[in-house]
Amino acid sequence: MIERIDTLCMIVSDVEKSARWYKEALDFKAVFIGEGYRVLQVGDGGTPLTIEEGQVQPKPNQPYPIFFSTQITKLHENLRTQGVRVSDVHNDEVNQYFKFYDPDGNQLQVCYFE
Repeated sequence: MIERIDTLCMIVSDVEKSARWYKEALDFKAVFIGEGYRVLQVGDGGTPLTIEEGQVQPKPNQPYPIFFSTQITKLHENLRTQGVRVSDVHNDEVNQYFKFYDPDGNQLQVCYFE
């Protein structure tokens, strides 16, 4: 039966351009290069992010990945300095989090909790 999530998949308009952005903005490394897609290692985690070239149609309430960072404030500032669209850092008394968007407008989120 099902044992784990193998990968998270997101559609991007230009897989080469997006792979560069994910490397430069988030330090994700391409661990597999396929025709029209890239499998990106996310930090030291076991679940990669696969970006697949296709027609991007971001919608409200669309599922999105939430990444974890112990350096959330530094990451937020780094992304903002790079010109990435980011929300404010929110604190809901359980965790801190912020949303940000890749070049295709795909929503992503980062959280931190103890």
